Amino acid sequence: MQQGSHYLVTGASRGIGLAIARAIVDAGGEVTGLSRTAGELEGVASYHFVECDFSRIGEAAEKLKALRKRIAPLDGLILNAGFGRFGMLEEFSAAQIRELIDVNLISQILVAREFLPQMKRRKAGDIVIIGSEAALKGGQKGSIYCASKFALRGFAQSLREECAAAGVRVTLVNPGMVQSEFFSDQNFRPSSQPGCHLLPQDVARTVMFVLDTRPGVDFDEIDLTPQKRVIERGRGGSQVL
Repeated sequence: MQQGSHYLVTGASRGIGLAIARAIVDAGGEVTGLSRTAGELEGVASYHFVECDFSRIGEAAEKLKALRKRIAPLDGLILNAGFGRFGMLEEFSAAQIRELIDVNLISQILVAREFLPQMKRRKAGDIVIIGSEAALKGGQKGSIYCASKFALRGFAQSLREECAAAGVRVTLVNPGMVQSEFFSDQNFRPSSQPGCHLLPQDVARTVMFVLDTRPGVDFDEIDLTPQKRVIERGRGGSQVL
């Protein structure tokens, strides 16, 4: 990554997105961060917050169009926005299904659609999509979440084929369970014991490795997992997966 490179990061206010945005800024880059709230990087000169709520997908599409017209061409996109909601299929309302798909899948597609043409014209750029290990194997109570991540994986694979001739690199990063705010509303979380969880910084370092690699070298898909798969449920008890 060259000094002064400009990246757009979605979901940049916390967790993985915040770690990636901070890593880019610390490396001398510039970040436009899209999220519902400003987050910890507000006030940093090379960080530009844009309020965007991807659960309101129509409004978000208009904001993306306006943003593309007013900022300089980007060196890359980090598509990270997303959240988790888990349960048996029949426990989901239609509105909850739509929100999960809009945020986890449709938002990434719309951001790429808006900014990809300018990268193709420049014949350079990176699109890094933060997926999930849930894109690799379905699991109980994960039908909608896994569906969004499986679809995102197919999107990334197809987009790579579309972009290769134009010199735009597309990489999918699939993290396992990350110790972050993602689990603050869940009744389970990765164990806090060593080797049982990833940190947001682990994902950020992987993204920076991709961005620092010379053009022409592709990482189609990178899977990151803790050495041990142990989750904690409720107020106590652990389960080895």
